[in-house]
Amino acid sequence: MASTTTEASGRHTADSHDRIRVVGARENNLKNVSLELPKRRLSVFTGVSGSGKSSLVFATIAAESQRMINETYSTFVQGFMPTLARPDVDLLEGLTTAIIVDQERMGANIRSTVGTVTDVNAMLRILFSRLGIPHIGSSKAFSFNVASISGAGAVTMTKGGMEVKERREFIIQGGMCARCEGVGKVSDFDLTALYDASQSLREGALTIPGYSMDGWYGRIYLGSGFFDPDKPIAKFTKRELADLLYKEPTKIKVDGINITYEGLIPKIQKSMLSKDREAMQPHIRAFVDRAVVFQTCPDCEGTRLNEQARSSRIKGINIADACAMQISDLAVWVRDLADPSVAPLLAGLQETLDSFVEIGLGYLSLDRSSGTLSGGEAQRIKMIRHLGSALTDVTYVFDEPTIGLHPHDIQRMNNLLIQLRDKGNTVLVVEHKPEAIAIADHVVDIGPGAGTGGGEIVYQGDVAGLRASDTLTGRHLDDRARLKPAVRSRTSALEVRGATENNLRGVDVDIPLGVLVVLTGVAGSGKSSLINGSVAGRDEVVVVDQGAIKGSRRSNPATYTGLLEPIRKAFAKANGVKPALFSANSEGACPTCNGAGVIYTDLVMMAGVATVCEECEGKRFAPFVLDYTFGGKNIAEVLDLPVAEAVDFFAKGEAKTLAAQKILERMADVGLGYVRLGQPLTTLSGGERQRLKLAAQMADKGDVYVLDEPTTGLHLADVQNLLGMLDRLVDSGKSVIVIEHHQAVMAHADWIIDLGPGAGHDGGRVVFEGTPADLVADATTLTGQHLAAYVGGPRT
Repeated sequence: MASTTTEASGRHTADSHDRIRVVGARENNLKNVSLELPKRRLSVFTGVSGSGKSSLVFATIAAESQRMINETYSTFVQGFMPTLARPDVDLLEGLTTAIIVDQERMGANIRSTVGTVTDVNAMLRILFSRLGIPHIGSSKAFSFNVASISGAGAVTMTKGGMEVKERREFIIQGGMCARCEGVGKVSDFDLTALYDASQSLREGALTIPGYSMDGWYGRIYLGSGFFDPDKPIAKFTKRELADLLYKEPTKIKVDGINITYEGLIPKIQKSMLSKDREAMQPHIRAFVDRAVVFQTCPDCEGTRLNEQARSSRIKGINIADACAMQISDLAVWVRDLADPSVAPLLAGLQETLDSFVEIGLGYLSLDRSSGTLSGGEAQRIKMIRHLGSALTDVTYVFDEPTIGLHPHDIQRMNNLLIQLRDKGNTVLVVEHKPEAIAIADHVVDIGPGAGTGGGEIVYQGDVAGLRASDTLTGRHLDDRARLKPAVRSRTSALEVRGATENNLRGVDVDIPLGVLVVLTGVAGSGKSSLINGSVAGRDEVVVVDQGAIKGSRRSNPATYTGLLEPIRKAFAKANGVKPALFSANSEGACPTCNGAGVIYTDLVMMAGVATVCEECEGKRFAPFVLDYTFGGKNIAEVLDLPVAEAVDFFAKGEAKTLAAQKILERMADVGLGYVRLGQPLTTLSGGERQRLKLAAQMADKGDVYVLDEPTTGLHLADVQNLLGMLDRLVDSGKSVIVIEHHQAVMAHADWIIDLGPGAGHDGGRVVFEGTPADLVADATTLTGQHLAAYVGGPRT
């Protein structure tokens, strides 16, 4: 008996060492899923959008790994960390440290650049501190985030067996430009955009978003005592106006509370201008655009660095020049440096820069602000940080790493995933692209459908087995699109002349209207520059970009798309009551949880918890509201409907509501049929949020629609549905311009504009204009070569 127990124990240990074991996973729509994943292998998770891939990979496996790591910290430290609930799963074994490399855009701090987030700047600073001529000090002397400080202080020393204090002067040599404080730009304020001088503060003179006199800021400014709040600002003395606008942080007491008062301009600089413009909320961005004029700092010429930092050079190049170079050029420059004293540093720097090029980001520069990177670029940069890590036996989790990549670049991404695996790591990838699925050691296909129709494992095994299986993914894995036998004719054209945004080289191009146009080219070729600089902003143009949807736990697809409004009105009319009763954010909210559906409990030093509200059982509405019905359902039951079911519900009988139907049909068209109307936006994946944004903006708002990679997050089987929606838009009289890399979308276009031939300074030109058939016949551009191979594939 003992022998058997030892043998079983040995098997268990071996399995834990070689396998990640999941038993009974029920997170979100998962239906008691159990599986084993091989460690130190590359596993790809496939399935339609909403099938449960993210629920298994991110919300179960990665979440539990991170939760267990957090629990190793002290209770005090855990109090500063995000609350992570245990996933709904019976058993997880064999977990290793999980590192999530997702599509979340990088922090919007205006001081954060490509160089700082990848540590390349740190390596360059050390390099210049060692080899730069003249020598000006340590690596801090080359940092635009470190100011130069001089001062004096007492130092305790031992002399003759006695402790004595001596006054010593000190200098901290930093590289920050003193004028712009390392930002590279200086700002000038239009004071008329900050306040109405004819009014007093109490009358609401301030016109800054969030500075209402009814709020906290109002209490501070009204009670500061530095000026008369009932006097029009136009009658302020010079001292009063200076205190209102420029006063440095000063301790005061308002309503018995000790607070810090600060003038409007330094307050705005810290709270609003510390973020990149692209990361600001729309109303803040509109205010900043109206109130603030930015100019390149005249002292540092936008380099962020002081004159001393720029004076030190290596082979005629200073650190600002190096950071401004295209990374592919910087890699060449570093390769030519040879000095035994810094050989390891040069080798590490070279390896990181080469990784940028290998991953298709060689067109970036190190001084590029991190807040301006797309989700795909941000994910690939995070990947670079981990490629140089000395850690092994780590579980890396990727969310569609091929997003934003031209077919030419996908193989390079695949090589890097394999490189991570070959270092002894477990790599888990959620993917839809056949080229990325093809490199998997192990495939887990989840389905068979989405939402309640998914949540099951329909296939596990190798890629050959997936191809032979009868799952939705297996059937579509080798799909290839036909070139259209005929294309539409343009009705007119949108003219672009002399476009020079970023890397564009005086581009002249006529973008056909009344047809489906696909704009393509390798990442960094100039596609977004052409749209943002020459197309977006025109009166008739609606741009659906990849910017994240702003929304709280109270926001959902129904509120975001405007669908809740006709639903509320329909309920109100049917029951003879006010529409406000059918909003969980208004009069209909559960009084116990205020319409949140959960009760948040702050445990102070322990992690806070959220529990389902016992009063409304998570339905968010006051009990009496649920007595009102429409079409046989109450408001909570309607908001719990998936989009596909809601389409049917609002299309027939007494529940027929035309306004709701139109919105729901657009949501179904973009592949969101499985998403529930009341599902919090915070629970949607990046691809789902992007398609929801697309559906919301497909209303009759313009004549020309520009879509930025609408296939993001779409399963192979769903791409045809998207193409059908694009066709219906064009056939209704709209013009559609799509930035895309997906060959099926290219093949379906009426007209293709291909930019390139390469990225960065190797791109920026139109290398082809014409029909997809002409592009395939030409086959001289990278896009043409890949499209020709695609349409000549095994299936049609």
